[in-house]
Amino acid sequence: MTAVFAYVTAPSVEEADRIGAALVEERLAACANIFPAMRSVYRWKGAIEKADEAVLVAKTRQSLAPALIARVKELHPYEVPCVVTLPITDGLPDFLRWIEDETTPQTDNPA
Repeated sequence: MTAVFAYVTAPSVEEADRIGAALVEERLAACANIFPAMRSVYRWKGAIEKADEAVLVAKTRQSLAPALIARVKELHPYEVPCVVTLPITDGLPDFLRWIEDETTPQTDNPA
C-alpha cells in the first residue's frame, strides 16, 4: 500500500472541517488535519487576489486519490479548488498500516 497526503485549501475552517469530516466518514481518508490560518496570494482570472484560507491535509491511500479528489471537487465551494496529493515515501509501518485499515470499506457481515 502506498500512502499519500492530500493537500486542500478552503475558504474557512468550517469548510475545511466539513470536507475533512466527509472524507473520513466515507473512508476516503483515515484522518484530516486542519490548519486554521493561512494567507494566500494568487492570480485568478487575470487579477492578483489575496485571501485568508484554511489548509486541510488528509492521509489516504494512493489508490483512493482519484475518488478523494473527485469528492473534494463535489463538496468544495471554489470553482477550481486546490487539491493535490503528495507521496509519503517512508514512515512508521504501524502508522501506514493504520491509514490502510481506516480507509478500507467495512462490511456488516464479518467473514
